Amino acid sequence: MANDPYSELGLKKGASDAEIQKAFRKLAKELHPDTNRDNKVAEERFKRVTAAYDFLKDTDKRKKFDAGEIDADGREIFRGFGGGGRAGGSPFGAGGGRSTQFEGMDMDDIMSMFGGGGRGGSPFGGGFGGFGGQREQAPAKGSDIKIRLDIDLLDAIVGNTRRVLLSDGRTVDVNIPKGSRDGQTLRLKGQGSPSPTGRGAHGDALVELHLKPHPVFRMDGNDLHMDLFVSLPDALLGGKVQAPTPDGPVSVNLAKGSNSGAILRLKGRGALDAKAGTRGDLFAHVVLAMPDKGLDGMPADLKAEFTSLLERWRDKADYTPTITTRRK
Repeated sequence: MANDPYSELGLKKGASDAEIQKAFRKLAKELHPDTNRDNKVAEERFKRVTAAYDFLKDTDKRKKFDAGEIDADGREIFRGFGGGGRAGGSPFGAGGGRSTQFEGMDMDDIMSMFGGGGRGGSPFGGGFGGFGGQREQAPAKGSDIKIRLDIDLLDAIVGNTRRVLLSDGRTVDVNIPKGSRDGQTLRLKGQGSPSPTGRGAHGDALVELHLKPHPVFRMDGNDLHMDLFVSLPDALLGGKVQAPTPDGPVSVNLAKGSNSGAILRLKGRGALDAKAGTRGDLFAHVVLAMPDKGLDGMPADLKAEFTSLLERWRDKADYTPTITTRRK
């Protein structure tokens, strides 16, 4: 172990701040444990270089050392009974004195050379634990990435698998669970960015789900709403009509004289509540639908008969249509 912190950095006594900074950066990069794995010699040398820098960056200590007032352990040379340094401390005097950085010297710049560490933690992150027998820190993990995935309403209700393209060109399959919700985030472990040091775990991919508008169904909590278009004969005479649901079409009973605005409730045909394990309901709002071509779409014999009937009905009609409450 050298007794001169300057010599540890390959410098002469009285070197300037800039020279000390440059020498330390060079040696720290060469000797760092991340680039010298299982090399005990380099590890010990790295400790000594760092201790030398810690000693010399303390302005008061450096001035006293240059003046011959203290030795490399921080002990006063002419006051042998004072014992300036702390027992078991840094080989270059961890105790006493004021610790200040060189002007313009940013330790974060040094940390970034090794992809880890930071103020308050291990001096250089990565796989090196410091000087005081501290536990070795885990290698730096890669950062998470965020992905937006637009899905159909039916995918959210019954589940599906979608393939997405990541920013690095990889593709990954995303399992969309039943009962997914708009804005929900799915975490794909290990599918994010790689570790900056190459030794840590990959980050995760955070997939945010966004529901696209559905042409038939409208979601309201765990319930669904839809417009059920029915013909005039079915509305007046009643009977069974086909209604679409997320699970496929089903037959429903339409009461005689049903009007636009009437609501049919299909229990358990809504969206899934993933936590409760139950489904909401589907509400079908009846809407009367005329033929696209009106009476011209009827066979000729029915058209004449129906036209005559409608004219007589209109003359004798005893009701006035009213405005109904707007549907959801």
